[in-house]
Amino acid sequence: MSESHRWRVKPGSKVDLSDIDTRDPAGAPGDKDATVAASAALMDRLRVLQERLYAEDRRSVLVVLQAMDAGGKDGTVKHVFTGVNPAGVSVSSFKAPSHKELAHDFLWRVHLRVPERGQIGVFNRSHYEDVLVVRVDGLAPESVWRPRYEAIADFERNLAREGTTIVKFFLHISKEEQAERLQARLDDPEKHWKFNPADLEARDQWDDYQDAYAEAIERTSTDDAPWFVVPADRKWYRNWVVSTVLVETLERLDPRFPDPPEGLDGFTIE
Repeated sequence: MSESHRWRVKPGSKVDLSDIDTRDPAGAPGDKDATVAASAALMDRLRVLQERLYAEDRRSVLVVLQAMDAGGKDGTVKHVFTGVNPAGVSVSSFKAPSHKELAHDFLWRVHLRVPERGQIGVFNRSHYEDVLVVRVDGLAPESVWRPRYEAIADFERNLAREGTTIVKFFLHISKEEQAERLQARLDDPEKHWKFNPADLEARDQWDDYQDAYAEAIERTSTDDAPWFVVPADRKWYRNWVVSTVLVETLERLDPRFPDPPEGLDGFTIE
């Protein structure tokens, strides 16, 4: 059985995030140093597989990252995708929708950023904001946001049919760990730009967000687009988990370099 099964949420299963230890290093190849070394090897393998996916140019992979504020989305992108061919990876962040985006259905702006064939697309926040912040902050009534679970599942199912493999990660941190990370942003002048007073408002709504995440994960973890709940208090463990899942996913896809043009044998350039 693959390593990734331990973090994968089976379709139809109940999710209680309070039951998941955010510091649990289950499955890690050893202590921090050993796990960091294992992550480096996985990232080397990821680079090879990503290059094949890019050259093959037939399928794509969509990586969705969601977390509470300071949950490690940026850090995950920075560490896991270090050294990959930038021509084959795109990163999209979804902030508050613009006036133009609000003039369309909630998935319109998301569909525009779905990765092309041959690409790995990373969503740093995603379409799930429309059943998370919209729900918790009361930006729309329940009659509007609740049907979106079904719309999201249909959207992801269609992407899968068209050749996009989807993996979704919830980077699960504790409230205590979040406090330490937010404080670190305040203590370091070079990190002040990352601090947003609105993060403290969301922190006051911690339990509501945990409930919203749990239901979103329950309702939309499918065979086509599974959720992985990653214990993320320890950054080195988080990076290893995400790298493990991505490498296993690409190994299953088994992308291949295309056949070379005929007549290359013995061909020389003068």
